[in-house]
Amino acid sequence: MSGGIDSSVAAMMLHEEGYEVVGITMKTWDYASSGTSKKETGCCSLDSINDARAIAVDRGFHHYILDIRAEFGDAVIDNFVDEYISGRTPNPCVLCNTHIKWEALYKRAEMLDCEFIATGHYAQLRQENNRYVISRGIDHSKDQSYVLWGLSQDLLAKTRFPLGGFHKTDIKQMAIDWGFHELANKSESYEICFVPDNDYRSFLKHRVPGLAEKVAGGEFVATDGKVLGTHKGYPFYTIGQRKGLEIAFGEPMYVTKIIPETNTVVLGSFEDLEKREMWVRNVNMVKYAGVTDSLETLTKIRYKDAGTPATISMHDNLMRVLFHKNVSAVAPGQSAVFYEDEDLVGGGFILK
Repeated sequence: MSGGIDSSVAAMMLHEEGYEVVGITMKTWDYASSGTSKKETGCCSLDSINDARAIAVDRGFHHYILDIRAEFGDAVIDNFVDEYISGRTPNPCVLCNTHIKWEALYKRAEMLDCEFIATGHYAQLRQENNRYVISRGIDHSKDQSYVLWGLSQDLLAKTRFPLGGFHKTDIKQMAIDWGFHELANKSESYEICFVPDNDYRSFLKHRVPGLAEKVAGGEFVATDGKVLGTHKGYPFYTIGQRKGLEIAFGEPMYVTKIIPETNTVVLGSFEDLEKREMWVRNVNMVKYAGVTDSLETLTKIRYKDAGTPATISMHDNLMRVLFHKNVSAVAPGQSAVFYEDEDLVGGGFILK
C-alpha cells in the first residue's frame, strides 16, 4: 500500500470480498540520500505512509511498514547508475516491480503466513495451458502490464490484480462511495521515485562523485565520424535526445549512439534513428514457456509506445526482433515487451 488511490482501493476491495488483508507499505527511499532538501512526496513520504495506515485502521485490517531501502538500493538504484555508466538507458520500474514489489514483498508475505500478494496494478491475470498469463487492464490508458514482464510463474501463481477489470473512473468512484473523497482527488506522481524533480543527471553526479569532471569534454561526432563539438559526458545523454545538446546545427540532430569506451556521443538525422532489427537479452517468457520457431507479436520498446508488429525468434539466449516497419529510437537498456492481442507474451532488456 503506497498510500495512493489504486493500492488503497485494491486493499479495500479484497477486504470487502472477505479476504483477511494485511497492508504492507515499503519504505524504499528517502530524499536525504539523493543530496536534496526537497520535501519528500509520493510513495515513500511520511504522509503517504500515514495515509496507507489510516485506510487500514478505518477498514479494520493490519498494516505494517517495512524498511526495504537496502534491497531497493541493491536491486534498483545500483543498477540504474551502472546502466547509465555503461551507456545504456535503464528502466528502474521494471526492476522495482520484479525484485521489490514481488520478490521482496512475497518473502515478507510468507513470514506473515499470507497466501497471496495483491497490488493496485491495472493488469489482468488468468491461468491457461498450465501457465499464468498476464493481459492488459481493460483501461488501456492506465495499463501497467509493460512493467510486469519480469515476473516468474511462481510469483504470478501467488498474485492478485483486483483493479484489472476496472477503469480508473470506477476506482475513483469506489473511493468516494467508501467515504474517501480526498483519496479520490489525490494527485499522482509519474516521476522516478528516487530521482528528485526527474533530474537523473544531478542524481548521477551525486551518486558518483567526480563523474561530471571525469566525463566532461567528450566528442559529439556525426555518423560519418566527423567531430561536431564537445559534450558534458556520455552518461548525460539518451538515444533519441534532441533537446539540450547545447550545440547548433542547420537541421535537427538526434543522439543515435553512445560509446562509453571513448566518451563519444554520435549525432544523426531522424532517419539515422530508425531500425528494423533489434536484439533483446534477459528474456522472460510469460504466456508461453518459450519460442520454438518464430512468433508474430506487437512489440513495445518503451512504456508509452503504441507497439509495432514484429516477428520474434530465439537465438541462443537472445531474442531477435524483426519489425515489420521502421521503429525509431531503440534504446539499449530499455524494455522490449511482446504482446499477442491483449496478452503479455514476455519481455527483456534491449541489447542493441
